[in-house]
Amino acid sequence: MNEKMHKAPRTPQLSDSNRRIIDSNPQTLRLYQVWRGSNRFYCGGRIIFGPDVRSIFLTISLIVIPVILFCAFVSQTLIKEFQHQLGHLIVAICAVFTVYVIFLLLLTSGIDPGIIPRNSNPPDLDDDGSAVSSDWMGSQGNGSNLPPTRDVIVNGMIVKVKYCQTCMLYRPPRCSHCSICNNCVERFDHHCPWVGQCVGKRNYRFFLMFVSSTTMLCLYVFAFCWVNISKIMHSYKCNLWRALVKSPVSGLLIVYTFVTVWFVGGLTAFHLYLILTNQTTYENFRYRYHSKMNPYNHGCMRNVLEVFCSKFPRSKNNFREKVKVDSSSIFANSLSLCHSMNPEVPKKSFDIETGKRQAVAVEDFEDMQNQLDSVGRLERCETEPRHRIREHKADWENTPDICMLAAEFGMEHGLADGQKIHGVH
Repeated sequence: MNEKMHKAPRTPQLSDSNRRIIDSNPQTLRLYQVWRGSNRFYCGGRIIFGPDVRSIFLTISLIVIPVILFCAFVSQTLIKEFQHQLGHLIVAICAVFTVYVIFLLLLTSGIDPGIIPRNSNPPDLDDDGSAVSSDWMGSQGNGSNLPPTRDVIVNGMIVKVKYCQTCMLYRPPRCSHCSICNNCVERFDHHCPWVGQCVGKRNYRFFLMFVSSTTMLCLYVFAFCWVNISKIMHSYKCNLWRALVKSPVSGLLIVYTFVTVWFVGGLTAFHLYLILTNQTTYENFRYRYHSKMNPYNHGCMRNVLEVFCSKFPRSKNNFREKVKVDSSSIFANSLSLCHSMNPEVPKKSFDIETGKRQAVAVEDFEDMQNQLDSVGRLERCETEPRHRIREHKADWENTPDICMLAAEFGMEHGLADGQKIHGVH
């Protein structure tokens, strides 16, 4: 009996998720599969959307449904009234123009807006020629190894660039970190909920073309709805209200396009102003360059050429690139991400296989250790009946989840805890 009680401890059976945490063999994955941002990838990483990609369907419906109503109801009168196939041409132009607008929307939403790759390690203090900001001088005792800002020279003017704690890099000029996509975006303009993507250096011209084309489509439908109403008034010799009763869809589209054109038309005019002054939406609302000199303004003509005629910049990320990662690094990344989101989470352990964050508090682990110690004391006690000792031990061994968690916490809390666990068996 004594030999049975002091036999070698049985190795706990770990789940696949815990085995994956323990295993450190490198795995080859695509970059988009381990991307730390909030983006959504499709077609094997060839298409990248923002986290709010579903908003695109709302935007498409707001464009397509009025055009379908126009082609199904309003166009019938136009085809009858206009001769020499001109009515068919009016409807065809509207349909083709709508496809063009949807293409610009998808192009704006589905490409890399100018994401700057993250650093795996913080940069060195002297890794480039930029100067440390004077705001940080004399405040190095705050525990931070890197200054929060640096001074760079842009067109003879000093511009402060900030250090991004998430991406671990000094943002280039005109770069900002999008809190929705969780990426630093070059020449960041804004995050547009209508396209579900950040608007930055690589997709800004497509965004402007989308907004301006939507404005022209609204004006097109608005104008020909009025033409349809005027044709009805002329044919039936009636006033405006009777014509609207005969073609209520025309009246509905007139109201809808009139309201919409104020939004998209005003947005187009605002961005044309930003282009002429070489500003972004973020800079206009934050820095107010109209009240001081803009270091990026090169004159109206050069500013327009910079946006529309400059070479299309290549993406700094190859999302289909193969990278080698190990499961321990994935586990560490998930922990670091949770630490940055919630300060109360450092006492948690996570299951990364199922995608669910199953947590066990450190206090619970201490309770397990107390139970283990109590079982050990029972085994060392001479007066305790042996059948009761076996019952305690059998109950403990019949809980594989506890063994699994104990082994996992043994890895995290060091050798001392691991020795304590093995000492019990």
